[in-house]
Amino acid sequence: MTRLRHVQTAALALSLLALDAGLTAQTPGERWVGTWATAEVGRPQTPPPVVPGPPPFMPNQCPANPAPAAPGFLHFSNQTLRQIVHASLGGTSARVVLSNKYGTAPLAIGAAHVALRDREAAIRNGSDRALTFGGASTVTIPPGAMAYSDPVSLTIPDMSDLAIDLFLPGDTNGPAPLTMHNTAVQTSYVSRAGNHAGATALPVAATTQNWFVIHRVDVSAAPSAGGLVVYGDSITDGTRSTPDTNNRWPDQLVRRMLSASPPLRLGVMNGGIAGNRVLSDANFAVGINALARFEHDVAAQPGVTHVIFMEGINDIGQARESAAPSAGDVIAGHRQIIAMAHARGLTIIGATLTPFYGAAYYTDVGEAKRQAVNQWIRTSRAYDAVVDFDQATRDPGDPKKLLPAYDSCDHLHPSDAGYKAMADAVDLKVLRAGR
Repeated sequence: MTRLRHVQTAALALSLLALDAGLTAQTPGERWVGTWATAEVGRPQTPPPVVPGPPPFMPNQCPANPAPAAPGFLHFSNQTLRQIVHASLGGTSARVVLSNKYGTAPLAIGAAHVALRDREAAIRNGSDRALTFGGASTVTIPPGAMAYSDPVSLTIPDMSDLAIDLFLPGDTNGPAPLTMHNTAVQTSYVSRAGNHAGATALPVAATTQNWFVIHRVDVSAAPSAGGLVVYGDSITDGTRSTPDTNNRWPDQLVRRMLSASPPLRLGVMNGGIAGNRVLSDANFAVGINALARFEHDVAAQPGVTHVIFMEGINDIGQARESAAPSAGDVIAGHRQIIAMAHARGLTIIGATLTPFYGAAYYTDVGEAKRQAVNQWIRTSRAYDAVVDFDQATRDPGDPKKLLPAYDSCDHLHPSDAGYKAMADAVDLKVLRAGR
């Protein structure tokens, strides 16, 4: 009996400690669902030289890129990152997942906070929550590992912006790669020297449109809530959508789902990487191939019930006139993705590849492959369902081209209106089923 009292007393002390730290347990019957995610790559500390490819098929109509407010290969030393992410599904408690997946050395996190974003680099008063890891306010993430924060009590509205603060006390300008996501089309902030995690107004030294170290935000949701991973390349990642407006097609799909009657409550996790391929790797920025990263970027996501997979245009386009990979090779990769999803009990929806006539790497050989892959997606019945993004975005008068109103400027990536047409093409009945 004495030993039992000691155990009960220790348990009570731990519970009080957790309350003091702002931690919260899940309500019975709830489960974790990812409300935001990004797919990571490993950034070398010195960027590789740019290797020019063949001349483009035809000039694009894109404006010149403005000079970045901060270098794309920013190094950090004794600084705080305030990174802005857009939640899909709301909740009353949250946890943040950090990543050193592609690092080769331990990564020290001196402090971590999460809050509701007010505007620009400011956070809402009273919403800041210090994050702990196993009760500790600091954490060192081993190479190749992830770090899950302890849950915190925080009411997160649907489709709200969160600010995730990370104080990096060390110098990232070392030999180890830094785990990150390129071209986030979202402005985040880098502080002047020091630990400013949780400050209402961050002393901003620079901005960046990349995400560093963060991988996912989870919310505690009702058992009826599900999770959707959108898996693919730059078109899923939202390249050439308007920055800071959340007009990627997955974001527009969230708005559509939550405005449906009744609302369709799915946490949406974005597994898109610009330049990614189904079958092969290229430079560091485009990530490892889709087959290799499936377990991490799809299967391991909490609460996932559905996957929409759209990928293959980079395999086709980068091959130019080469016969390899063939349409059959790309299809074989899709079959492997389907098998992996079904092995996990997931519903997987195949998305047709959108037109790319006029894109820098367009060839007639590639167009024939795209048509063959799309025909297989539509007719093979290998997928549980199909969303025809090709039909939703093509020019009816010239189907190998994007509709001009849906062309961002480079004849490959849709405009905001094109991304909306993609979101509108998704059958919500398929997403409601199987949950």
